[in-house]
Amino acid sequence: MATLAGLLITLTACAKTEQTKESNSENMDNGKKVLVAYFSATGTTKAVAEELAKVMDATLFEIEPAEPYTAADLDWHDDKSRSSVEMKDPASRPAVKNKVEDIAQYDVVFLGYPVWWYVAPTIINTFIDENNLDGKKVYCFATSGGSPIGPCVEALKKQYPAIDWEEGKLLNRPSEATLEAWKTALGL
Repeated sequence: MATLAGLLITLTACAKTEQTKESNSENMDNGKKVLVAYFSATGTTKAVAEELAKVMDATLFEIEPAEPYTAADLDWHDDKSRSSVEMKDPASRPAVKNKVEDIAQYDVVFLGYPVWWYVAPTIINTFIDENNLDGKKVYCFATSGGSPIGPCVEALKKQYPAIDWEEGKLLNRPSEATLEAWKTALGL
């Protein structure tokens, strides 16, 4: 009898989980496939991206540099550090280690990064160059110690005019309620 009761509880829980998954997918993305792609040098943007992907019911993709950044590479006080050299050169395209599988399947892309020198790190350009985002709705989100996101998005709009750029958002330690409100505002 105990075994039968346990089996009944397990089956009921599985059915509810499956029903919730289907409802969430239907309600959360309105039939749109959503990707959260991000670059994170220190883990700050990664934490935000993971939470955003969960709230948006999206696929999560980390933009990984082929050569990981060291602490010395990220020293913005050093004019010869890797990040300083890359950011001074608008043509810089640091190699990316991985690729999005079938980017065409996504309707909406959230593109996350830390703000470097008031713009997106040049590895974001590499990602865009290697993935056709033309015609897709792209929402940038960024983490920053004090810089706004506006100049980042404006610079990307000028470089990639065929992308349907939407208003970006600075997300420094956002609450789940903040992300849920953004999702609602976007109609996702």
